[in-house]
Amino acid sequence: MLNKYARAFFTRVLTPFAALLLRLGVSPDTVTLIGTGGVVAGALVFYPLGEFFWGTVVITLFVFSDLVDGNMARQMGRSSRWGAFLDSTLDRVADAAVFGGIALWYAGGGNSVLMCAVSIFCLASGQVVSYTKARGESIGLPVAVNGLVERAERLVITLVLTGFSGLAKFGVPHIEVLLPVSLWVVALGSIVTLGQRVVTVRREAAEAAEAEGTGTA
Repeated sequence: MLNKYARAFFTRVLTPFAALLLRLGVSPDTVTLIGTGGVVAGALVFYPLGEFFWGTVVITLFVFSDLVDGNMARQMGRSSRWGAFLDSTLDRVADAAVFGGIALWYAGGGNSVLMCAVSIFCLASGQVVSYTKARGESIGLPVAVNGLVERAERLVITLVLTGFSGLAKFGVPHIEVLLPVSLWVVALGSIVTLGQRVVTVRREAAEAAEAEGTGTA
């Protein structure tokens, strides 16, 4: 949902920066690797310590690399299968680090087995939601559905609410409740999105099978 509008806006905003990196001789793959490394470091260093505000600041600084590297490749006129594969693979690594870092907090200082489990569920369900689309497309189906909570929504909801929850360390009362709220929203939204994609793939597979049957009759 957010992909449709936010990606186009940020692509325009980040185009001059992408052009500057190209002039400096930086490759899109380098930006992808640095961006993922920054997200992983921010999530796995700060989040397990309960430093949600500063962790989110660090993650946000690097998460836009996902838009910059693609923009650079388009400006070079050299979008490649390898670049797309690397970008998609490292997106999964970054997402896992974010929810893994939160899970580590709840397993330690956060002291909540339930919320640790919800964090792990968010991690796993996000991977499965992405897999359903990739797998559907790999068997020749369009998987034409805008899910309720796709990757952009998962990141925005989680990072915004987690970052604000970190303001509790600055004396803002009761704001720490935003962290579990973000996890429950992402967990439930991921279940709905997974259902949407499964239903869509089932329908598209049936339509494809019917079309093939009609074509051979």
